[in-house]
Amino acid sequence: MLNTLLILLLFQTMGEGLVYLLGLPVPGPVIGMLLLLAYLIVKKNTAAKLAPASSQLLSHMALLFVPAGVGISVHVHRIAEEWIPIAVALIVSTVVSIVVTAAVIQRLKK
Repeated sequence: MLNTLLILLLFQTMGEGLVYLLGLPVPGPVIGMLLLLAYLIVKKNTAAKLAPASSQLLSHMALLFVPAGVGISVHVHRIAEEWIPIAVALIVSTVVSIVVTAAVIQRLKK
């Protein structure tokens, strides 16, 4: 399990490094996940090795939302002031995600 966690943290660190070096406007963990996806596509047998530790992390995923909840409670006054743009961003991003997911599924079915 430690090897698996090391691999996951390595890809996250590589993503953070690329964001820092290239000044990308995307969070480092997102770049790290894309790098991990590319690695999993190239090395097909690696997914089975990562599955047990990944499942353990997913079972405790609720803990990962604690920092976000604390951030919301700390900045509740700012959220109250800017609730309209936040609501619009949430609605638009949800609709775009659903449309893109549907389009990808339709293309994969062909």
